[in-house]
Formats: sequence, structure tokens, C-alpha cells
Amino acid sequence: MKKLVALLLAAMMLMCFIPTLAEELPEGYPEVVEGIDFGGAKIWIHDYWTSSSARKDDPTEEEQAQYDYRDWIMKTYNCEIEQIADGDWGSNASQLVNFFGAPDGSYRLYILPPDFVGGPMAQGAFAAWNENDLIDLTDEQWNAATVDFMTVGGKVYGVSTGNSEPRACLYFNKRVLEEAGIDWNTIYDMQADGTWTWDAFEALLKQIQKDTDNDGIIDIYGMTGSNVDMYRVAVFANGGCFFDSDADGKLIIAAGSDNTLEALKWSKDIFNTYFYQQPADGSWDYYKDAWKQGFCGFYMYQTYGGFNDNSEMADMADDWGCVAFPVGPKGETYTNVVSDNVTVIPNVYDAETIGKLAYIYKLWSAPTPGYDDEYAWVGNKLNYTDERAVLETYAMLREPEHCSSDKVLYLGSVNDVEGQDYLWSLAGSTPEELLEAKTPVWQGLLDTFNAK
Repeated sequence: MKKLVALLLAAMMLMCFIPTLAEELPEGYPEVVEGIDFGGAKIWIHDYWTSSSARKDDPTEEEQAQYDYRDWIMKTYNCEIEQIADGDWGSNASQLVNFFGAPDGSYRLYILPPDFVGGPMAQGAFAAWNENDLIDLTDEQWNAATVDFMTVGGKVYGVSTGNSEPRACLYFNKRVLEEAGIDWNTIYDMQADGTWTWDAFEALLKQIQKDTDNDGIIDIYGMTGSNVDMYRVAVFANGGCFFDSDADGKLIIAAGSDNTLEALKWSKDIFNTYFYQQPADGSWDYYKDAWKQGFCGFYMYQTYGGFNDNSEMADMADDWGCVAFPVGPKGETYTNVVSDNVTVIPNVYDAETIGKLAYIYKLWSAPTPGYDDEYAWVGNKLNYTDERAVLETYAMLREPEHCSSDKVLYLGSVNDVEGQDYLWSLAGSTPEELLEAKTPVWQGLLDTFNAK
């Protein structure tokens, strides 16, 4: 009888203790998952930019909150975690391949540039993230565009967190547009109501471009910028792509599709008709200075050229705005072709360990509890341009439904695969001719990648 009473008392104490544990969990912290214990081992997260993991002696309140949260993760799951570079931008993937070929028993994850994932993936060096019950890759923490990009044959071989960084966008010079009789706010309005199309864009280019003194030389151009950026985003804005996956998960050439060819022909015509192009004595990035001089209406370039601190456009005299690239006749919505870093797990662990590492990374990369500010991305952007460029255009291009991934990155960099002998040559040739000449080279790359 005494033994029974003791057992009942122990059970009652346990029942009282469980809520106490839950109450002691810091506000906003995730519930503890039982069964994850790394036995005090160290987990390395290797990026290609962190030179030191040393904590600040005088952190801000938010930085201290992150330190506390990460200390809790390490204590709760009995591990030590350090995020630090194991190579630079060009060698981090090589470090992963070396570890994959000769694992030493340590726990490691790697964060790679997207154009370096194809080779290791073809070698089978990445573990799948979607074969465990500890994480759900449909959660909003995970970047949907990266999950799609890193899905091959139903397996997700890499992830990134949060929203994508917008890439190519279409800037406009407010003064130049006003002098052409254009109310630049109407461009934002068209973007908002879904009428910002190729036809609407081309009508503005025609209105802007002028020979102001009738000497036979154009003085105000409709546009300048990166023609390759324009070719690429035009393809995706028209529902096309350069490479795609077939039903078996094999990468195939899609550059011959009707949507892609239509986009390339149209954007080539825009380039030849309305662009201020590289002068005979100009450098490859001639357009950066030309844009700031203020004789072009639109500018095709990357968002970092205008929205970032110390950006290339910081000393531009004229005010500028920014919209998404217009939608093509076969397109469904505004898009930008993203290029986000990818976190991978080396394929050297058993399934249980892979799941645990994936879960630890989920915790480590999550926003600090209490500091999940949905507008933190705005930063200083409103210092450079108007609210609509930031809160309408930039905000929209961060959202998953407006992000596309170019699977060319499986095969290498955009310049090496799509640029050379293809997009760089489009102004003087047809896309069909260039595709025919480029297909044997691309097919060789595909055969190597698909042989995994």
C-alpha cells in the first residue's frame, strides 16, 4: 500500500511539474522536441563570409537577445554551434566536396552560392531535407523559391530562409519622364492594377526617346542598362525559362519554347531600338555612368544598384523610382529571377542525424524571438527613393509568388552558361540560330548533371 501511495504521489508531482516547465520556457521560444541530443558535440555551419564568430563585448539589446536564444538552443540540445567561413565565395563548395569524400565524423552544414550547387549535387554530395518529420518545408520560414530550385526527383537538397532578395528591376528617371509629359505615378498605378505590360512599357519608350535638336542624333534615350538582365527577366515575365525539369526530374533545355523565343525576340528589338548602347570607347559597364548622367528614361539593373547603402546610384542627381519588369503576353504576374544562397547538409550521415541537423538549422536560422519585425527589410531604403518604390515594388518582389529561379545555376554561372555565345550575342543574331549553336555545349553539361 505504501508503495502504491508513493507512486501516486510521484505521478502527481510529475503532472504538476510539466506545466511549470512550459511556463518557464522564455516567451516566443519554440517547444522543446524530445530525443534530440548531440552529446555535447560541435556543429559547424560553414558560410563564405563570416571571418569570426566572436560575440560583441557591448551588444545591442537585440544582439544580446539573439545570444541568449542561441545559448538556449545549444543548452537544450546539448551541442555547440559555430557559424564561420570554411572558404571564400569560390572555394566553399570545394570544401564541402572534400568533406563529403573524406568525412571525419564531425557535424557540418554548408551555405553555398547557388551557382556552385550543381557539381556537388550531381556527385550525390547533398542529403535530402524532406525525408524527416522534424521540419515542414512548407512553413513560412523556408524560402519557397529555393525549395523549388533545389527539388530534383521529389527530393529537396537545399534550403534558404526568409524572403528572397529582389534582383533585376526597372528604374525610371522622374525628371526625364516628366519632361516627356509622363506622370511617373501612373506607372506605379499600372503596376498595382495589373496593366503594366510590354505594350504599356513600349508606348512610354516611344514617348521618351527624342532627337531634341533635329540633328539626326538621339539625345534622350528610352532606356539603358544591362541587356542580359533584360533578356533573362523578359523570358520569365513571359512564362518562359531556359532550362526545366522533365517528369523524371532530369534537367532539359527549354530555351526553344514559344514563350522563351517570343521574349528574346521582343527584348532584342527593345535593345536595338531604344537602348543607349556601349560606345566605341566605353567599358562593359558603360551604362552605370550613362544612367546617372540623366539622358535615359528607364534603367534595367539589379536592386542593389539603388536600394542599398553606399549603392552605385547614391550620388545620382535626379530622383528615381522603380517598378517590376512588365508582364509579357504569355506571362501571369510580375517576376524577378532570384539567386539566393543555399544551405545544404553533406550526405554522410544517417537519416536520423540528417533530420536532427535540419531541425537545429531551423532553430538557428529563425528570427530571434521577440524581434521578428516583418518590416525590418525596409532599413534605409526610404532614404533613396519614394515610398511606392519601396513599399510597393520592392515589397512585392520579395514575395514567393513573384520569385523565379533559373535552373541554369545547376550548370554554372549565368555568364558562363547563358551569357557567352548566347545572350551576349543576341543583338546581332536570332535566338534560334544561337540556340542551335549552343545546344551541343549545353547538352554536354546536362548529360553530366543528369548522370547522378
